[in-house]
Amino acid sequence: MSTDTTDTTNTNRAEETGGTGGTGAGWWVKNSRALLKLALPLILTNFAYVALTTVDIVMLGRLGALEIAAAGLALALFNQLRTTGTGLVTGVSNLVAEARVREDHERIGALLFAGFFWATVCGALFCAALLLIGPLLVLLGQDPAVVDKAVEFLMVLAPGMLPCLWFQTLRHFTTGLKRPGPLLAITLVSVGVTIALNHALIYGEFGLPAFGFVGVAIATVTVFLLSFLAFVVVILRDGVLRAYLRSPAARRWNGDAVRSVWRLGLPISGTYASEAGFFSVLTLVVGSLGADALAAQTVLNQIVYIVFMISAGLSHAASIHISEADGRNDYATARRTGLLAAAWGVIATLAVAALYLAVPEPIVSLFISAEHAGNADIVALTTTGLMIAALMQVFDATQNIGNGILRGVGDTAGPFRISLVGYWLIGLPAGYLLGVSAGGGVEGVWIGQTIGLAATAALLLAAFLRRVGRLHRETRGAPDPEPEPS
Repeated sequence: MSTDTTDTTNTNRAEETGGTGGTGAGWWVKNSRALLKLALPLILTNFAYVALTTVDIVMLGRLGALEIAAAGLALALFNQLRTTGTGLVTGVSNLVAEARVREDHERIGALLFAGFFWATVCGALFCAALLLIGPLLVLLGQDPAVVDKAVEFLMVLAPGMLPCLWFQTLRHFTTGLKRPGPLLAITLVSVGVTIALNHALIYGEFGLPAFGFVGVAIATVTVFLLSFLAFVVVILRDGVLRAYLRSPAARRWNGDAVRSVWRLGLPISGTYASEAGFFSVLTLVVGSLGADALAAQTVLNQIVYIVFMISAGLSHAASIHISEADGRNDYATARRTGLLAAAWGVIATLAVAALYLAVPEPIVSLFISAEHAGNADIVALTTTGLMIAALMQVFDATQNIGNGILRGVGDTAGPFRISLVGYWLIGLPAGYLLGVSAGGGVEGVWIGQTIGLAATAALLLAAFLRRVGRLHRETRGAPDPEPEPS
């Protein structure tokens, strides 16, 4: 491999080693910088990525309640499967990070191939599922008028699953190499392209026909494909990354790499699917309460999803740092890093919660206009939901970071089991009982959702502390590490 790669590896290793020593306030400040240095570009990339669907929701909010409800249902289903597929290739970043530390460049190329293999398999299967799901939605109690438009939207959107998951494979590959920069630039450009295409295809501009509602789906699929192709071009122009993409190992079957990505990715995929499925099923519960409730759920989900991107970046960055500490058998540092990431997640979401409480109606009005006929009730309902989300997102961030830090110490099955308890045995029954059985409506569903997320967050953090404590004893023969003095 090139000298550039070796130099980058040595620099990264020096930074990593420098960030693990010391205790007290100095450690927290120094490692906060290291954590945020990796997390910030990931967070910004996440923001740019979620801006793609945010633009879609904003544009649909100008068309009417039926359109935003139908597209919200379609996007919820698409994101459910996209998140599941992304989970399967997420482990590529951790495996690549381990191979980078060992300077095993052939292994990195093989992992890239394995990621593309699983992305393609998932993309094809999920595309077929989305194209066939319409009759099932009616059986699940959804409004037939909403389902008809949702199916129309999915007919165009479903093929976008393939380039979307290919893009995610490249994303985790570059993150594992600690070179996420190109990803941010591409995603920022794609936001501008999405805005332009949405406007042109909905209303018919620049000589294009007016596709209306379906124009949003056409624009989304086009941007998925262009973003993936742009990422490939950027990698081919990067002296370090190009060598991996052109490596013979990245173009041939490697059974061990394919199995490694599957073994690590399957429980991650299960956890992601469990979480996304939890939100999707609650969306279906809300959909049974009417189109207005579903429209409000769509807008609220998107607002919360934007903030969720902060914890997603922190979770991934913490996972990489903890994986490195795990490789050094430094479980005191792993423990402190996990708590550090959770603390930053709480701080960030509390800051956003203050904004929600201060100006809720202007935030909601960005997504759906109160001036549109019939939208006033939806705006009022979503504003109420935003008050609940102020608390809910704190727990949502903590449980997301809990997933990442457990993955960093090699536990991917634990988060899946915990998600089954927190989401499905606590959150879903609570949402149904409070929202439907007790007549609390959509607000009751949101409160139940908050209860499920809080339970999941508590269980994940407890599992992380138990695991690092056990690993510390096994490798050091020492008692559980005591908390650092504040």
